[in-house]
Amino acid sequence: MIRLLLTIIAGVLLGGVVHLVSVLALPSIASQDAYSRLTPMTKLNEVTQLPLADPNNSPMPLMDPAFAVAICRYDLSTGPIKLTVPVSQAYTSVSFYTRQEIAYYAINDRSAGKKVIELDLMTEQQHSDLPEDEDITSADRLIIDSPTTTGLILLKALAPEPGLMPQAQASLAAAKCKVQSEPTAAKQDAPPPVAPAPAPPPARKR
Repeated sequence: MIRLLLTIIAGVLLGGVVHLVSVLALPSIASQDAYSRLTPMTKLNEVTQLPLADPNNSPMPLMDPAFAVAICRYDLSTGPIKLTVPVSQAYTSVSFYTRQEIAYYAINDRSAGKKVIELDLMTEQQHSDLPEDEDITSADRLIIDSPTTTGLILLKALAPEPGLMPQAQASLAAAKCKVQSEPTAAKQDAPPPVAPAPAPPPARKR
């Protein structure tokens, strides 16, 4: 009976220690998401190429050594972002993630059907604030709504052979991810009505 009681007490104490360690480690674990890990090595609203996949020192998990990889760590608080990615000879893909690493959109060179993947990234509010005339012309371009103000854009270019890796890296080096130089204006109020022209003076009687 005493042995059983000691075992129960030891189990309770061990459980308490594990719980305490878990609680104390939560802030450190929470801060080590992909966005936080990539912050020291990337610039905001710019494309940054990552080093080639290395099992001993990989900035992101599950990196494929056959792909050149670049990251755009974005913040839409200052305005929408224009993203342009020249496609590589083999295969190019672009994936979008929220700050919490939830994927919400992806596109590749096949679906884009062009030599350059080009799109505008903005928040839902920024999209709704498009002027009416610009909203009409937006049908001719690809606009992606980000569910969060900050997030990550993952760019990947395939190198089918090791000797083609420089070409894949060159295509990502030419990619651009920056806040639009002319931020999208909010909807403008209708111009005030033009005042009617003054009536001509009455003709003088002779």
